[in-house]
Amino acid sequence: MPRQRSGLTGRQKAAILLISLGPDVASKIYKNLSEEEVEQLTLEIANLRKVEPELEEQVVREFRDIAVAKDYIALGGIDFAREVLEKALGSEQAERLLTRLTAALQVRPFDFVRKADPNQLVSFLQDEHPQTMALVLSYLEPQQAALVISSLPHDVQADVARRIALMNGTSPDVIAEVEQVLETKLSSMASIDSTQTGGVDAVVKILNGVDRGTEKTILEQLELQDPELAEEIKKRMFTFDDIVLLDSRSLQRVIRDVDPKDLQLALKVASQDVQDVIFANMSKRMAETFKEDMEFMGPVRLRDVEDAQQRIVAVIRRLEEMGEIIVARGGGDDIIV
Repeated sequence: MPRQRSGLTGRQKAAILLISLGPDVASKIYKNLSEEEVEQLTLEIANLRKVEPELEEQVVREFRDIAVAKDYIALGGIDFAREVLEKALGSEQAERLLTRLTAALQVRPFDFVRKADPNQLVSFLQDEHPQTMALVLSYLEPQQAALVISSLPHDVQADVARRIALMNGTSPDVIAEVEQVLETKLSSMASIDSTQTGGVDAVVKILNGVDRGTEKTILEQLELQDPELAEEIKKRMFTFDDIVLLDSRSLQRVIRDVDPKDLQLALKVASQDVQDVIFANMSKRMAETFKEDMEFMGPVRLRDVEDAQQRIVAVIRRLEEMGEIIVARGGGDDIIV
């Protein structure tokens, strides 16, 4: 690890900072580190025989400056951070801080768009090409993108969703050009850090946040345009772990309709939360039988488990489409009164 101007490595500075924070705070920080990081920092702390007060103050001040700079960037972007830091620290130190941070902060494109109201975004994007819409929406938070795509015309929704799903990567030059055009319409742009966005997972997250009517419209259009893509999206729309979101009546109906062998396989590697909610919606005798059968099942192939979980998800989606159960999702269509 390269040494900094103080003659200390970044790891040594981290060790000094932990010492200055005290054991209670340091132990809480340790909980968020990997085993390797904990070992390395513990070794550095053990090797620090004595830390002069001036050096400790310098490290703490540097940490504070970095934290403040990050806050400024998050609040108003690189340009805002530079302006404030120059006034507080001087041009040289401000530029040094920002140079160190911009490589690690990963300031995402279209940061100015994420700070806008969804209603503003609809007006802002409605005249843009669907590919531009897809690019911008793929960088938004899923809930924000869900609100925007729900407000677009029906014939545009599926087209935009399809473009997001098929978007494997975008050139930084293209992103920069689009940002330059859009910044004059809404706000100042943020610096570019990433070229990867979009994909099936991105559109699934967005669709999971829209109301049932919007989701149905988009998927129906996608089934006509690209059946394979529509099927892939539908497979990921509701995962087996999401079964904990079902209400008791719906869950009991699912348990009745699925193959018991599939359910036993699926529960073999399911999380404790999933197992608890499934067994809580069975009779005591049925739950005991299931647990015994699972114990005697022995090792199973992960592929068999995943296939069983997928068949259960297919049953859930079929029951939802028939109106037999309710799957909670965004929007107002599923509000029960």
